[in-house]
Amino acid sequence: MKILITGGAGFLGARLARTILKQGTLCGQTITSLVIADLFPPPADLQADPRVSHHAGPMLEQQALFASGFDGVFHLASAVSGECEQDFELGLRSNLDSTRALLDGLRHAGNVPRMVFASSVAVYGPDASNPLPDLVTDHTLPSPQTSYGTHKLMLEYLLADYTRKGFIDGRSARLMTVTVRPGKPNGAASSFFSGIIREPLAGVESICPVDASVSHPVSSPGNTVKGLITVFEASREAMGGRLALNLPGLNVTVSDMLQALEAVGGPAVRQRVRFERNEQVANIVANWSRGSTAERAHALGLRPDASFEAIIEQYIEDCQGPGYPADALKGLVR
Repeated sequence: MKILITGGAGFLGARLARTILKQGTLCGQTITSLVIADLFPPPADLQADPRVSHHAGPMLEQQALFASGFDGVFHLASAVSGECEQDFELGLRSNLDSTRALLDGLRHAGNVPRMVFASSVAVYGPDASNPLPDLVTDHTLPSPQTSYGTHKLMLEYLLADYTRKGFIDGRSARLMTVTVRPGKPNGAASSFFSGIIREPLAGVESICPVDASVSHPVSSPGNTVKGLITVFEASREAMGGRLALNLPGLNVTVSDMLQALEAVGGPAVRQRVRFERNEQVANIVANWSRGSTAERAHALGLRPDASFEAIIEQYIEDCQGPGYPADALKGLVR
């Protein structure tokens, strides 16, 4: 089985690649080739696997690769929310144009690959004609309030149409905000959801740009990757249709997250977080869902993380493995 992961050199894509390679199969078929397409090469451990090849560069320059024929595709590559708000053309090019190039390459390859598109909870938002409920569901009408969310929704429908036409077997999974992400903050407006945990554990002060009462659905990296693989392996009948489904999320407030941080890391770690409102970020987050449900994913056997403490513990365990900075847990004393 030949698999393509776009965005496979990034944090979540690399974790997905490692999980697939360790599993060795998808849908009962042996993984013989895993191709990673991203702007930069994947981590060394992935490059060392003989089943892995990689192509670095913009997706718009990789049409020949996309048309070379794949059995399965995980499409994670994307410009993120803050980037799309600051640079409209970048968002259009990186999200819409690049995904169209990918889909057309797959369409002309001569087979019907199975494809999972990583959509986002950002497709939901409030509108005067469509108030945002406390919990968004698989059936809540999306009305995104960011360019990023708009791109994701447009691509969900494009994927569904390519599936209707028989070009691909497409599935769109709406990811909840993934935390805790390692490394430096990225351009996503949601970056602080990781920063207020990651930096204090490393002994560094972190600024939270929103109020402690802000509520949002989140998911650990491990649970998110499990959801993507489950959606890929599910039968069309089990999926229950072509339209996007929500992956499970743990509905928490910022206050809940900080209480969990103190429970796991102690008061000194919690005290490294201070509040300093950023109006741009706060205004974006104010238009996001406060919580979610995932009935269709639940029917596939997927569940949210058990607790935010468990999410933090997963990050701490990850930090003790390869690829994480040696000082990632410098501020944690147990």
